[in-house]
Amino acid sequence: MTDLSTTIAGLDDRSLLVLDDDMALRTRLGRALEQRGFEVRMAASVTEALDAVKASAPAFAVLDMRLDDGTGLKVVQAIRDARPDSRVVMLTGYGNIATAVAAVKAGAVDYLAKPADADDVARALLAAGDAQAAPPDNPMSADRVRWEHIQRVYELCGHNVSETARRLSMHRRTLQRILAKRAPR
Repeated sequence: MTDLSTTIAGLDDRSLLVLDDDMALRTRLGRALEQRGFEVRMAASVTEALDAVKASAPAFAVLDMRLDDGTGLKVVQAIRDARPDSRVVMLTGYGNIATAVAAVKAGAVDYLAKPADADDVARALLAAGDAQAAPPDNPMSADRVRWEHIQRVYELCGHNVSETARRLSMHRRTLQRILAKRAPR
């Protein structure tokens, strides 16, 4: 943690915008990044984030991909238009290749899966030039990624087991068993 704090101490502008609709995650991540030397502003919606960017474009941003009132990609574009040298990291609980590509094309420097460790986020924000941060020390297991994907599809299908099973090309009873179990680590 010390090396991240000293790295950021040498920067002139340490402004950081944290956008996430999950209040607990937003608060915890914001506090952790403040301890690492960032000057944190927080937003709970795309609208709040866009207003914050108009008021003062941050040097750094950590943005959630999916929010109730839109997508974090809108905010990436607004930040890039206002401040091309900014460094943006996208966070998502439901990562896939298409959204990662879209985030990078929009101007994000990295794309991390939730729950992301504050040190991993800080490393991604402070990575030199266009270099990406090293892989996380504790990535989600393949079972956890699969479970998160199933949960996301289930949520998008309005908690309809039959529709979710059809979209995932899986037997309904198999899906019911998976949904009844606890999340893997």
